[in-house]
Amino acid sequence: MLSDKRTLTSSLIFVISGFFVVATYFPNLTNPPLQEQLFLIRRAILSDGAIHGVATGEWYRLATVALTHGGWNHLIFNMLALLSVGTPVEAYYGKVRYSIIFLVSLLTASAASVFFNAENVPAVGASGAIFGLFAAMLVTGKRMGVDYRSVGGVIVVNLIITFTIPGIDWHAHLGGLAGGALVTYLIKSLK
Repeated sequence: MLSDKRTLTSSLIFVISGFFVVATYFPNLTNPPLQEQLFLIRRAILSDGAIHGVATGEWYRLATVALTHGGWNHLIFNMLALLSVGTPVEAYYGKVRYSIIFLVSLLTASAASVFFNAENVPAVGASGAIFGLFAAMLVTGKRMGVDYRSVGGVIVVNLIITFTIPGIDWHAHLGGLAGGALVTYLIKSLK
């Protein structure tokens, strides 16, 4: 019997990690490979020879990008971040509000990525949504028991990493941060 104490954060980590394992070790289960079917891209010809992407009506990619990662290090870093920031945000807001914050952050991160990046460059990962959860912690502040210095420091370090390591989609990170702040502010004002 499953425990009633299962968190949405742990379920997200399980699902995201599961998709990564399947996409990594069983890439030929689908055509095009699962990673190609799920990553975020505006428009490109993929390995099946067809044109794919958000611009061709594959809007689901705005959400499924969170199920893809660029390797084990990328996955592990993101899942540890999701665990550390998602757990307190979920505990404070509850599953429904937390899921809204996560989803809006993910979608605003994806929208920023699609809008600002070259149309044929794929994006992968859940970090845009995770940046939105960081924003939620900042907006909620002391009510949540947040130490602004530590959360701010973590965000600054992550932004430094974002802007100094090539290949990281900083548009998505900033989009998720902005979306997370906005939706958390709205949820907080309605609470």
